[in-house]
Amino acid sequence: MQTPERDPIQGRKVQLMISCLCDAFFDDAARATVEVLRQAGCQVTVPSGQTCCGQAAYTAGDWEACRQVMRHTAKVFPGPVPVVVASGSCAAALFHEAPIAFAGEPDLPVIQDLSRRTWELTDFLTNALGVDRWPGSVAARAVIHHGCHTRGTATRDAVRALCESIDGLEILDFPDADQCCGFGGIFSVSHPYMSTEMGRKKVADVLSVEPDIVISADMSCLMHQQGIAGRLGNEYRIQHIAQVMRDASMGRAV
Repeated sequence: MQTPERDPIQGRKVQLMISCLCDAFFDDAARATVEVLRQAGCQVTVPSGQTCCGQAAYTAGDWEACRQVMRHTAKVFPGPVPVVVASGSCAAALFHEAPIAFAGEPDLPVIQDLSRRTWELTDFLTNALGVDRWPGSVAARAVIHHGCHTRGTATRDAVRALCESIDGLEILDFPDADQCCGFGGIFSVSHPYMSTEMGRKKVADVLSVEPDIVISADMSCLMHQQGIAGRLGNEYRIQHIAQVMRDASMGRAV
């Protein structure tokens, strides 16, 4: 998966897509994303009509439902304002998977326009706005989980660079860090036993280095891992990258 060519950024206006999981379960991650963008000088709007990126239907093979959802998303997030997404997985669904789903469709140009304007949060901060360091400090040992959907994209380097720039935040390496945690959207529903075993291994690998927090640009992966860890009786503290950045700049303890 590769990050597409993007339209040039004009000004600092952005539209925020908060993702289904932030809306339903991780509202503080959405709030932190708004605060981080504002601290970077952005004027943020959060369109109320937003629903889903369409990834679940796409991975289930229901492309007609996927296209229906993505058409709605294109209407809710009109151009030319950039769309910043609080999830590497959802961002990739819009800038990578959406043009595939609409190949040969008459409204492909509209979807391609949305694709060129879509950014994951840290990719936008680093590669659109030139933010390569983040102020503040966090006294913690952390690991970074990179979701599979961010492979080949600019998000992975951006997340690590921003984390490493925060004073006091020690980033730990852990075994098999690049392996999938087993969530995989609908995979965790269609193959629950395999998904659980993959998650168990990921949790064991993460806990082997005894981090204080597990950081990611994808709350879906972290929710999966934390659920498995909890059932095994292990504490597993998770934070979206935006929460880490917000707390660092405000001097909050993790």
